[in-house]
Amino acid sequence: MIDSFLEYLSLEKKYSVHTITAYKNDLISFRDFVQTEYEQVDLLQVHYSQIRSWIVSLVNVETSNRTINRKISSLKSFYKFLQKTKQIEGNPLAKHKALKVAKKVQVPFSSKEINSVISNISLEDDFVSVRNKLIVELFYSTGIRRTELINIKEHQISFSDKTIKVLGKRNKERFAPLLDSVLETLKKYVELKKEYSRGLEELFITEKGNKIYETLVYRIINSYFSEVSSKVKKSPHILRHSFATHLLNEGADLNSVKELLGHSSLASTQVYTHNSLDAIKKVYNQAHPRSNKKV
Repeated sequence: MIDSFLEYLSLEKKYSVHTITAYKNDLISFRDFVQTEYEQVDLLQVHYSQIRSWIVSLVNVETSNRTINRKISSLKSFYKFLQKTKQIEGNPLAKHKALKVAKKVQVPFSSKEINSVISNISLEDDFVSVRNKLIVELFYSTGIRRTELINIKEHQISFSDKTIKVLGKRNKERFAPLLDSVLETLKKYVELKKEYSRGLEELFITEKGNKIYETLVYRIINSYFSEVSSKVKKSPHILRHSFATHLLNEGADLNSVKELLGHSSLASTQVYTHNSLDAIKKVYNQAHPRSNKKV
């Protein structure tokens, strides 16, 4: 049943390998729990009381509410699949309410911090430095995700249209505009890459000519921004977060930012709006007739 569900996620829902692995681990963890605690292997016969016991066991080992909610979400999707395929009549998690989770405040990098990193990398002109500069510039100028950047292929770039075709979640395509400064770095990188490339389609490669990987991209961003920023979290996602926040601060509308980020709904994009509150207050104080604006 689990294998059939994972196949469904891969072929029909077009989920990434990373996401499918997370679902698999959550389901196997639950299966092992009911097998150990209740000597019950048949997942079709599970009751909500048993699921609650699993939740309690996770709480007891200090698993965060956010992680527990993710695991329960995997289980809920699994039972929805079993309903859809008519293997069960009712979902044992139908009335389950998610645990309360404190909202995480993602602090974006400032424009000064980002410009400082780009300026520092620009001092070097070798393959690795130019590649790393391009990675930072693409994250900040397009807002793409780490997996999207890793999977970019050279043929997806259009120098004439100044765009890059991005393959997002569930194979959803979108086009991201490219700034002239990014195109300049891109042209330099493509030229330098010829010496290291082994015929790979992917744009970003290592010095050994292999496709770049997630942990390396994280290390690149973390390393450069650790030199200029004291923020706790320094990751590719924070650059994506900075992209959205800075656009909103400069007056971009939410729908446009939603399309650029590749979100399927506005709800996903709205998480970035709280960082724009100061900018909104400034506009409000300048525009409202009753405000005490300083001239």
